[in-house]
Amino acid sequence: MLSSCPHLDEVNFWQPSGNRLFRALKSGEFFLFKLHSPENFIVGGGIYAHSSLLPISLAWESFGISNGARTLTEMRARVAKYRRQKADRTADYTIGCILLEQPFFLPRQSWIPVPSDWSPNIVQGRGYDLSVGFGLTLWSQVQSVLTLPSVSEVKEDRPQYGEPVLVRPRLGQGSFRVMVTDAYDRRCAITSERTLPALDAAHIKPYFESGLHLVNNGILFRRDIHALFDKGYITVTPSMQVEVSRRIKEEFENGRDYYRHHGGQIRLPAASADQPSSEFLEWHNTNVYKG
Repeated sequence: MLSSCPHLDEVNFWQPSGNRLFRALKSGEFFLFKLHSPENFIVGGGIYAHSSLLPISLAWESFGISNGARTLTEMRARVAKYRRQKADRTADYTIGCILLEQPFFLPRQSWIPVPSDWSPNIVQGRGYDLSVGFGLTLWSQVQSVLTLPSVSEVKEDRPQYGEPVLVRPRLGQGSFRVMVTDAYDRRCAITSERTLPALDAAHIKPYFESGLHLVNNGILFRRDIHALFDKGYITVTPSMQVEVSRRIKEEFENGRDYYRHHGGQIRLPAASADQPSSEFLEWHNTNVYKG
């Protein structure tokens, strides 16, 4: 189904159990798709970006049919089947999510047989060093049938597993949402609200203004604060302080719950690379904030 979807920029390769994170790859390494036995062929793949444990409702909101199902009901029923449980239309199962960017699918005539050392008992996948042996042969076969990102896109200058294929994944909207949510430890940056359905990943510089799906172009907000941020009634300064516009009171004769956060520092992601970019914050302060 996914191979027939045009302009697909991301997929959620989910696991029904939802009890452990996927840690076999680094961001930017390649994840390849193998069909179920007896169809022992590699038929496509994508660039690994992130792993998360998500309620199925959030996975559906974030990725829709990029989960490989046409509806949430269909996806929920499939999870129940794999768990050997009776389908529950209201269950918000926690599932393991492997976020893959720039997915590709090989035409039938270009399917690649799995390496000859592949065991039929393998069910969770297997990693290969693409610089030697079976891994090198496999990588050569993939390259021969597909145009892949160039080595100029290598993510960082360090020793790495499968060095020729560590590339900078271009995040889609769903992956952006999940990765920002996880970067902020699933808590609103201003209020510390932890009710996940009430939280949104906000772009600092909007996508329609050429703001990219980068984690450092995002902040996790409670949904009402997200709406005010997008409309310019709230901003965050490059010094990571909250500013609340006087126009909330002028226009709506209210705003006490928001003004109490004025001047406070936002909660920041632990990883410095995930923290809001001062460049994007300055853009929001100048072009969106009402002052």
